Amino acid sequence: MLSAPTSGGAVARVAKVHPAAPAPATAQAAISPPAPLKNELNPLFRGEAVSSLLPDRWDALRDSDMTDPYFIPAQASGHLIPQLQPFRSRLAQYGVAFNFTYKGEAMANINGGQQRGMDYVHELTLQVNFDLERMAGLKGWTIHTLVMERVGREVSRDRVGEPYINLMEVYGLSGHSVAHLVDFYAEKKFLNNRADITFGRMSLTHVFATSPLICSFMVTCSAPVALKLDAGFAVYPKATWGARFRLRPTRDTMLQVGAYNVAPLASNPSGWAWGSEPSTGLMLPVEFTWQPFLGRDRLPGHYVLGFAHDTTRYADSLGAVPAALAEQKSSAPRDSVWIMTDQMIYRAGGHGQMDGGYLMAGYLHNTPHVSTIADEVYVGGSFPGFIPSRPKDRIGVLYSWYHVSDRLYDGQAIREQAGLPLGAMVLAPQTNSSVIEAYYGFAPMQGITLQPEFQYMIRPGETARIPDAALVGLKVIATL
Repeated sequence: MLSAPTSGGAVARVAKVHPAAPAPATAQAAISPPAPLKNELNPLFRGEAVSSLLPDRWDALRDSDMTDPYFIPAQASGHLIPQLQPFRSRLAQYGVAFNFTYKGEAMANINGGQQRGMDYVHELTLQVNFDLERMAGLKGWTIHTLVMERVGREVSRDRVGEPYINLMEVYGLSGHSVAHLVDFYAEKKFLNNRADITFGRMSLTHVFATSPLICSFMVTCSAPVALKLDAGFAVYPKATWGARFRLRPTRDTMLQVGAYNVAPLASNPSGWAWGSEPSTGLMLPVEFTWQPFLGRDRLPGHYVLGFAHDTTRYADSLGAVPAALAEQKSSAPRDSVWIMTDQMIYRAGGHGQMDGGYLMAGYLHNTPHVSTIADEVYVGGSFPGFIPSRPKDRIGVLYSWYHVSDRLYDGQAIREQAGLPLGAMVLAPQTNSSVIEAYYGFAPMQGITLQPEFQYMIRPGETARIPDAALVGLKVIATL
């Protein structure tokens, strides 16, 4: 998976003077990104925007902070076979960088739900990036490719009775293809590294409505459920034709806009059949990020406001009901709004953007009468240094609440009263559900990351028919 939007720069700060602080070191957390995936930008203008309104004692923005990656955990730290490093280095000299990763998840329902038992899924991912400046002298150009295999069964439907929320990350959309094509796109940086554009086959949630913190949790990776459940957002590993333009207006802000083809999420399960993939409309997202650094410890924060308009005309969520009992609304496009925030509150183990404990929260809303989940709220935290002798281990806790569209509920209530079927896995008119997830991630050796998991779901299936379910599991990430 690609790194989340970051920012970087080399323009001297002139507005404020702060006490000297140690130069930040590169983050060496339990899960770290490959160097080729860093995508920092220089600022278009020298000054700050929102950060300039902060008191001097709070505003600690530094050029060196911005180059430190704020990344999505996609592979383990280091490599299982360090003997390959000379080969990697030789390839890098010619502009080729690669990673091969195994990610496996086992999750067992131990109480509640529909039945006890365990399911297992895994993915094998090969990611190769080509630096065309090194290979062919094309300044600022890079080609990104990613192919994966996913296989297994998902505990949500098998054991818990939950039709909407995948309680395991490595599942869905790609089917059981031996080699599912996820990425095949180009990136070009220009204006002296002040802006970039990407275009080709890609997932929208590589860069919109995501963060490394929410993607360390199974339920919210690679985007909150409210956005990735319905067609519209091309959710990893679903890819579609699209383009994204991004720039860094000031040293503390980032702006990106995009245009992506919309197709049913289940279409083109192999990722290779481009010609037969149906198109229903165009997704037009825009996202603004404010990234302050606060106090003497330069505690980073990320405050994201996003909006997306999907031109596809979606059917009324009321569904099929007798005309005498309710009036259907006309089809309509779908709009989505998201606010996602995180703020480091202390440092542990270094000066990088991931070397500290974060609090995080978010709210997402979709047009109710053409959506399944109308609202989602999440709040939680991600904290390293829980055991003082292991500062790079990380513990995470997240609470998420999901509100089913009232229009969908109304249709189900009408069908129930009329004695009509409600649909697969729907036991009663649906209202809301909640999930509490906790994990502890650590690296027992180079190239391996282990993450024991606990999940507690309240009202699986978004009804009171199943009160709750408790699950335990383990995620294993290994990088060749």
